[in-house]
Amino acid sequence: MDLIPILVVPDARLRAKAKPVSPADTGHVNALAERMLAAMYAAPGIGLAAPQVGELLRMAVIDLQRDDIRAPLVLVNPTIVAQSTERAVREEGCLSLPGMYADVERPARVKVRYQDLTGAKREIEADDLLATCLQHEIDHLDGVLFVDYLSALKRNMILRKLAKEQRLRKEL
Repeated sequence: MDLIPILVVPDARLRAKAKPVSPADTGHVNALAERMLAAMYAAPGIGLAAPQVGELLRMAVIDLQRDDIRAPLVLVNPTIVAQSTERAVREEGCLSLPGMYADVERPARVKVRYQDLTGAKREIEADDLLATCLQHEIDHLDGVLFVDYLSALKRNMILRKLAKEQRLRKEL
């Protein structure tokens, strides 16, 4: 299986709002989930949303790989249904902004409602890294990137640095 390419900023598809997955999409979504997990593991990363691979569908894959044990989570049509008022700051990066990192403040805990690949409705409550990852991937489904939470100055510094690195790579 060829690895599905991960889009990099400034690709406009990263800013598009994804459409809900319908029952008619089931076969496509099952195959896409497998390809997204393979791309995420190869990158390597801990989360990947469908828009990052050019698919404007509301789905994401996450695997924190604690103790180097794979435990993939596939979220179809995920929605944050509750979040804490308590905030937490964590360094974030993104496979669509390779090598770029910044501290982002988000709710410390979230509850997410989603469907699994069988269509069953699920809920997950999370804190720490998983809460951050869930929020980060769900943001992608609405065309939001982690740099959007930064000051204009920090965001522009990161985007300029990424553009420069991409130019240098093309020149090689």
